[in-house]
Amino acid sequence: MSHSQRRRPEDPQIRALAQMIASRSMSRRSVLGAAGALGVTGLLAACGTSGTSGGGGTSAAPVDVTDLSESEKIVNWANWTLYLDYDDGTKKYPTLEQFKELTGISTNYSEDIDGNDTYYGKVQAQLNAGQDIGQDIVTLTDWMAARIIRQGFTQELDHANIPNISNLLPNLQEVDFDPGRHHSLTWQSGYAGIAWNKSRFPKGLKSVSDLWQPELKGRITVLDEMRDTMGLLLLDAGVDISGQWGESEFGAGLDVLRENIASGQIRQVKGNSYKEDFISGDAIAGIVWSGDIVQMNFENDDQWEFVIPEGGGTLWSDNMLVPVASPHKANAERLMDFYYQPEVAAQVAAYVNFISPVVGAREAMEAIDPELVDNPLIFPTDDDLEHAYAFRSLDADEETSFTSEFQQSIGA
Repeated sequence: MSHSQRRRPEDPQIRALAQMIASRSMSRRSVLGAAGALGVTGLLAACGTSGTSGGGGTSAAPVDVTDLSESEKIVNWANWTLYLDYDDGTKKYPTLEQFKELTGISTNYSEDIDGNDTYYGKVQAQLNAGQDIGQDIVTLTDWMAARIIRQGFTQELDHANIPNISNLLPNLQEVDFDPGRHHSLTWQSGYAGIAWNKSRFPKGLKSVSDLWQPELKGRITVLDEMRDTMGLLLLDAGVDISGQWGESEFGAGLDVLRENIASGQIRQVKGNSYKEDFISGDAIAGIVWSGDIVQMNFENDDQWEFVIPEGGGTLWSDNMLVPVASPHKANAERLMDFYYQPEVAAQVAAYVNFISPVVGAREAMEAIDPELVDNPLIFPTDDDLEHAYAFRSLDADEETSFTSEFQQSIGA
């Protein structure tokens, strides 16, 4: 997943939305297979199919959790940076303020997640011991969500507390890593593709291979999310990452990555913080996440162009999950339900500029920012999705091997 400075909703609209919502109280990656004939929701069905079935053999210790939601009106939420609507004037998150007004539940919101692996590394020992990690919701990409669900690190959701789960796009309701959505709920989705500074590199880019042009040496960043960077490299080589491929194809893509790191063509391999290099001008182009470019352009005079490469891009989803020892599960479920109201989902999408998983969000966007209704990076066209591919499921050996090889290659 990813992010930069976001589009800011107007306070009067926020108040109007709060009145519209009444008190129906409860309530960032990997994804799609290619077939364009499936359409938007058909392709989005693959959001769940890119989760890995391998990696991490441990499982949580048995946990007897007492839900304190009735007596403690709080929910703690760990998310990626700049991934929720924020008001620069009040220094608050408007929808979280709205949630508190409607439910009486306060939210401790933290931007603690810069990468799936780094965050997992911080909390794995506590999760494995069945301990409270201090968060009632964590927001992780499909493949990492698959891992922690499989390891028993999450609590089962009570759908009775999340009636608005019915607004989840129909083909996101069944994902292979969480059949029936008993442990996870999609937060946002987005593309991984390529982008460049239009004034500093006016001839632009069409393919991932274009990043290796001599004039871009030392001015390229790529993502430290294996499935996005390697996914784009494999697609550029003509590999269908949602189909049958293995060590040979992965190794060839890795050779390209290593060569361009060793030569200095690639400046850095980064998580969410790659945006800083784009904004400072240290990076001119790179492999990026779509919503970031929309957001950075809004705050920085439309400096960058984003495209899905000719070989194809990835489309990912991030998911909300309740950790195994969270003491506020019911409050977490009410927060999830709140964000699955179309008006609220549209309000978030207007700011974060990623793809909303909520049915009705596009229609609700008309009242918030009509210019965004036809933005394909928020509400994708079928044509765009024809060029978006899933990074196929990995077995346990592949997960261990590919992750290790990638981490060694980027010096992590």
